[in-house]
Amino acid sequence: MELNSFRGTVFYSIEEAIKSYRRFAQERIQQEIADLTINQVLLLVLVSESPGMPQAEMAEILFKDFAAVTRMIQLLVKRGYLERKPNPDDRRRQRLEVTDTGKSVAGRLAPIIKSNREQATTDLSKEEQHELRRLLNKITQNCKK
Repeated sequence: MELNSFRGTVFYSIEEAIKSYRRFAQERIQQEIADLTINQVLLLVLVSESPGMPQAEMAEILFKDFAAVTRMIQLLVKRGYLERKPNPDDRRRQRLEVTDTGKSVAGRLAPIIKSNREQATTDLSKEEQHELRRLLNKITQNCKK
């Protein structure tokens, strides 16, 4: 395969946009909280918004494997952002909760995350954003057939 034909694909452009956004967002996050990665922030927000969510579901939403999510959880617990609590519904499982420190960090990062998203979509109208989502969803559905 010729390199130029690779770079000319829509998939290259999608990947380039994702990587650019993640680099940009990571830099902005680390200016505020130096010891968190964008994936750890996403996990923290996910636990905050959906307490009690099974880890397998977290992995699916974050596009990570189960082991990677386990490692992220362990690190966030070690750093004091999350804590494990007994699950009253199932003694074999534990429930993740965001600590006060984690809530503070999430609160500090929320405006940064919002600003990151706004900057990344600055020159896209609401209609263009809707159309982009529609087209990307179409690609996703094509791949699931």
